[in-house]
Amino acid sequence: MKKKALAVLLTGVLAAGILAGCGSTEEAVERPTMEEAAEETSEEEAAPAEEEAPAEEAVEEKGTITVAASPTPHAEILEAAKPILAEQGWNLEVTVFDDYILPNQVVDSGELDANYFQHIPYLDEFNAERGTHLVNAGGIHYEPFGIYPGTKKTLDEVADGDVIAVPNDTTNEARALLLLQDNGLIKLKDGAGLTATVQDIEENPHNLEIQELEAAQVPRVVGEVAYVVLNGNYALQADFSVAKDSIAYESSDSEAAKTYVNVIAVAEGNENNEGIKALVDVLKSDEIKQYINDNYDGAVIPFN
Repeated sequence: MKKKALAVLLTGVLAAGILAGCGSTEEAVERPTMEEAAEETSEEEAAPAEEEAPAEEAVEEKGTITVAASPTPHAEILEAAKPILAEQGWNLEVTVFDDYILPNQVVDSGELDANYFQHIPYLDEFNAERGTHLVNAGGIHYEPFGIYPGTKKTLDEVADGDVIAVPNDTTNEARALLLLQDNGLIKLKDGAGLTATVQDIEENPHNLEIQELEAAQVPRVVGEVAYVVLNGNYALQADFSVAKDSIAYESSDSEAAKTYVNVIAVAEGNENNEGIKALVDVLKSDEIKQYINDNYDGAVIPFN
C-alpha cells in the first residue's frame, strides 16, 4: 500500500511539472492585449485600398480608307491626317502616284476608295474625255499657280523669242495662259477662258514660244527656258516657294481659288460613304489647316 501511494504521489508531481513547463512556454510568447489588437484592426481598416488604374477604352475599328494621291502636298497632308483618323477608328492607306491619269482610273474601277490630287475643272474634263463617273466629295485646299524664273529672273527681262514652259493638260494650260495674260505677256481671244490653248493666243508682242509639257516635266526644264508656269504641287517638288521665288501668282481671293480648289474625288455614289465623310471632315479640320499653314509657305492654302 505504501509503494502504491508513493507511485501516485510521483505521478502527480511529474504531471504538475509538465503542466508548469507548458505554462512557461506559453508565457514566453508575447500576445497583444485586447486593446492593442483593436488598434491594429482599426489601422488596417483605415488604410485606403489600392485603386486599380482604369483600363483604356479600346477604339472601335471602323475600317480602312484607301486613297491615291500626288506626293506633294497631297500625300503629306494625308499622312498628317492619319493619326487623327486612327483616333476615330479609321485606318488610312495612301498610295502615291506621279501622274494625273492612274489616280482617277483606280478610283473609277473601285480599286481604291478616293483620290486627292486634282481640281474640279480637271475632274470634269477627265470624266468627259474618258467616260468615268467621278464626283467631288469635298474641297480641301487651293494651290496658287505661279510664274517662276528660269534663265530670266524678272518679267522685265523678257525678250523676243523667249521660251515659256507650261503644263499641257487642257485646264492647267488654260490657267497658265490666263496668268501670262494677267501679267501682260500675251492676250487671248475673248471667251477663251478655262479651255484656252496656244491656238487662242491673239496677241504675242514678244513672239514668245509656249512650250507645252506634261505637268511633271515642267520643273525639269527650269535651266533651259526663260520662265516656267507651275502647279503648286510641282513648284513644291522643285523646291520653289510661292512667297519667295515666284515672279507672279494667283491671289488667294481670286476666282481661281474657287475654281481650282483641290478635292477628294470618289466614284459616283460613294460621296456619302461613312469613311469618305470622316476623311473629308478631318482634312477640313483646324488641325490640318494649321499643318498646311505651318508647312507650305503660302504654296498651299486651306479651302474653307
